This record gives sequence, structure tokens and C-alpha cells, in this order.
Amino acid sequence: MKKKILSIFIMLVLTFGIIGCGKTSSENNSEKNSPAPQTAESAEIKIAALKGPTSMGLAKLFDDAKNDVEQKNSYTCTILQSPDEVVVGLSKGDFDVAAIPANLASVLYNKTEGKLLKVANINTLGVLYIASKDDSIKSVEDLRGKTIITSGKGATPEFVLRHVLSKHNINPDTDVTIDFKTEHQEVVSSYMLRSDNSAVVMLPQPFLTVAEGLVTNLSLNDLWQEVNDSKLVTGVLVVRNEFLNSHKEAFDNFMEEYKSSVEFVNSNTDEASKIIAALDIVPEPIAKTALPQCNIVYIDGAEMKETLSNYLQSLYDEDAKSVGGNMPDENFYYEK
Repeated sequence: MKKKILSIFIMLVLTFGIIGCGKTSSENNSEKNSPAPQTAESAEIKIAALKGPTSMGLAKLFDDAKNDVEQKNSYTCTILQSPDEVVVGLSKGDFDVAAIPANLASVLYNKTEGKLLKVANINTLGVLYIASKDDSIKSVEDLRGKTIITSGKGATPEFVLRHVLSKHNINPDTDVTIDFKTEHQEVVSSYMLRSDNSAVVMLPQPFLTVAEGLVTNLSLNDLWQEVNDSKLVTGVLVVRNEFLNSHKEAFDNFMEEYKSSVEFVNSNTDEASKIIAALDIVPEPIAKTALPQCNIVYIDGAEMKETLSNYLQSLYDEDAKSVGGNMPDENFYYEK
């Protein structure tokens, strides 16, 4: 079983390169559909997303672009493995819009003094889960004395975990041992080498689906809502101000098609899984199992602002650096 799990993880890792969404291009690794007429309502929009739930929600839109289905804009679609690659592309103007971690959007906004981007919607809620071979773990208190193997040191997973533990009167530095690994694959392989029940893993979807033989004990999304009376936000969509100022109507049209893509993915698991696999996001069986737990959403407007600001405030209270040192101001939030 261990070899099978590791082989699937290796397959995922090997596919986590830069994936285009249209026809093959020798000049770069992104692809686009046939250009739409450049009118007041239409523009060429360069989209970037990270492999995982955020790109899953865009899958139908990306697939339509790949297959030259008529759309309101011309889309160049790029799927990346690392948030750093997205940041570089946004900064250079290689991408007009991008799906990125929620706290990273705040960090970039603060770092550029609000000049680079606005956040347009929430696209993913909590996707982190505690899992193990021990089905007796039912509460946060049951984690006391355990080793929690995870990845994401210095990033959102660590901030969220420490916050939830602290709110349940568990000191994350003394009452548990947090064992950080570099990759999700390493998290699972390290756990599988253990012969006792002294440890658990914290993994996001869709990686948890790959780890066969584990019981999902706790949802960090549920735990977050219990202690904060708000939703745990994982990913958002941002738009460069320079693009938005020139193409607001085209961007609004894109958002309508994006919303339709999310609705399709959430309502058509079987067909969406095939599309996700064709885009090399994750294999079809993994997508089919993981999709219901990926918390892919489309939240914009006033609800987005309230939900995201509450989430960022909780992160800020835990560690101001996690949101870039300051809470973002009103101009951070895009409203039609």
C-alpha cells in the first residue's frame, strides 16, 4: 500500500509544472483560445491559477478556451505550481488576473501600497483536514500530546493550525509537536513509516484523497468557524489595477463566466473530473473523490468583503506578518 500511495504522489508531483489551457505554444507554457473581437466589452485576459482547488473551479472556463468555445473574452490560461511564480507574473504584467492564497493577496496589496491589485472574489474556503489511522480522534483536545505532521511552515496552514489549537487552550509549542515537511508527499510518507498512533497528518484536498488508509478526523474549516464565527478562506481571485482600469466591463464579463464555471464544476462532478484530468490538474479518480471536499465557491461583493476581512483580521491578530503587517483598507476589495 505504501508503494502505491507514494507512486500516486509522485505522479501528482511530476505533473505539477506549468500547464497551458489552450493549443501548444513553443514560446511559452501558457495557451489561449481564438482571440475574441476587441470591443468595449471584450479583451484578451491572461489568467493564472495554482494547481489544486483554485484551478479546479476555473476548469470549465479553461476547457472552453482550450476548445475554442465562444466566450465573451479571449483567455490565455496558465496553471502553475508555486505561488512565487504567480507573484512574479502579476508584478511583471504577465498575468491580468490570478487565483492565489487569500493572505498572499493582502501581503501583495500592502507591499505595493495598494497599487498592484484588488481582490475580486473568494474562490476556495477551507481545504485543510486532520487525518490519521486512529478513528478515535474526534476533537481538538484529542490532539494534545500528538505529533502533527504537515507542510506550510510560515504560511497559512501554520497560522490556521496554531490559531485553532490556541483557541482550544492547546499550546502549539508545548502541548503538541508540529513536524513540518517540505512537500505533501513527504508528510504522508513520514506518517506511513510510523507504527503507532502518536501522530496525525494535516493535509489539504486533493492530497488527502491520495493518502489511502487514513480516516478524516477533523475539518479545519469547521474548527475555524467554531472559534471565529466566520469562514476559513483559502483562495481568492485578484486583478491587476492597471488591467481593471482599462477593461472593467470585460473583467466583469469574465467574472460572470468564472461564476458559471464554478457552478458547473460543483454540479457536474463526473464531467468536471474528466476536464480537470485533461488539464493535468489532478487525475480523474482523485478529482472525482476530492471535489465534494474542496470547498470551491464563488463569493463576491459585500459577502466577500465581510468574509475575507474577518478572516484576515483573525490572521492579523495571530501574526501581523501573515497579512503583510497591516489590515488592507477599503480599496483592497473590488465591487462592480
